[in-house]
Amino acid sequence: MIKNIFKLNFYAFTWHSIFLALASNFMNMDTIIPAVLIKAGGSSFELGLLTAIMIGVANLFQLLFAGFLAHKKFKKIYLLIGIHLRVFSLFALALLFLFTNSISNQFLILNIFIFITIFSISGAFANISYTDILGKAILLDDRKKFFTLRQSLSSIGILISSFAIKIILQKYNYPANYSTLFFAAAGLLGIATIGFWVIKEPESRLRNSEFHLLKYLKDIPGYIKKDKNLLYYLIIINILAFAITIIPFLIDFAKSAFKLTGSIIGNFIILRTTGMLAASLFLFNKSRHNRTYKGILKSTIIIGIAIPILAIFFINNYYLYIGLFFITGIFFAIYQISVSGIMLEISNEENRAIYTGISGVGSIVGIIFPSFAGLLIENFGHQIVFILVSLIISTALFFIPKLNCHPEKT
Repeated sequence: MIKNIFKLNFYAFTWHSIFLALASNFMNMDTIIPAVLIKAGGSSFELGLLTAIMIGVANLFQLLFAGFLAHKKFKKIYLLIGIHLRVFSLFALALLFLFTNSISNQFLILNIFIFITIFSISGAFANISYTDILGKAILLDDRKKFFTLRQSLSSIGILISSFAIKIILQKYNYPANYSTLFFAAAGLLGIATIGFWVIKEPESRLRNSEFHLLKYLKDIPGYIKKDKNLLYYLIIINILAFAITIIPFLIDFAKSAFKLTGSIIGNFIILRTTGMLAASLFLFNKSRHNRTYKGILKSTIIIGIAIPILAIFFINNYYLYIGLFFITGIFFAIYQISVSGIMLEISNEENRAIYTGISGVGSIVGIIFPSFAGLLIENFGHQIVFILVSLIISTALFFIPKLNCHPEKT
């Protein structure tokens, strides 16, 4: 009976992953959202500010949410609240672009910020519960299989949706094309939530069910000081935040060399997705050989170093530049697998929600850097900022050997 429950949960999480994959391209943070903002007349600084909200602010709220959720024995209801708020924000964006012709660009940009903020923060809220439930609802021996299968199936779903997106962007004119994309995203994400409704969540084993926000915040330095693995993990994800947050600026950089048509944005998405699929299938095949997450993380860092430098060299060649998005797809695929896997290996059922929330400390870079980068780009150009980012990312290689990952045995 218990084995059947774990099997049901495995399929439920997989169902969610498939439809989330189909939806994710329609709301992609490093292609669709930057393109939407730029099309509405947004500047490099506004793009940086929006990136800070999508990545940095969301992670900061994740830190606060973790303290509240860590002391809940059951978290499914909070997962459902977060995911349905995301559906609402996407539906609101779709309606916003449906009536774009009757509103000003300033009002449009303001509301893009409002609904993307709701979308990002609710995602952070849902992610705490998702990570905790995943850790206790899928057996230890099935986790690596799930991560790699999830990434592989997700990449296939994303690849299918990428061709649909290109057709939509070419067939419809602005703003009907973007309105259609967000309607599709809301619908597919809504279907994905069915997987969460059927999950059978085991009860968490907790020492103390009482929550005090100030005490929780005061305890965070103690967790980091006590567990060196957590400290090094936080340093690495802070450094990798430079790589994550610079990628939306590739779209901004591209507009200096060629016109950002729907066809070009569609090509970016298709190549990015193809890169994700190639990396995911490769790692899925290698998972049976017990490849370590540390090795995958090292590869993530090296690719993160290369992307900004390659953008500088490729900018004057259209075909090479769109090929760069194939590499960004590889980067995102292996980043998601390695970071998720290492988080589960350095945590256990008792502290997993806390650790996931503390990983929001990685939002420090995600909040400060994008807006600052936008200002630097407006004053000094993309090249200088891209070179600086690559140099910073390279420092993460120093901390990889210091990680000591041991999978949870209980």
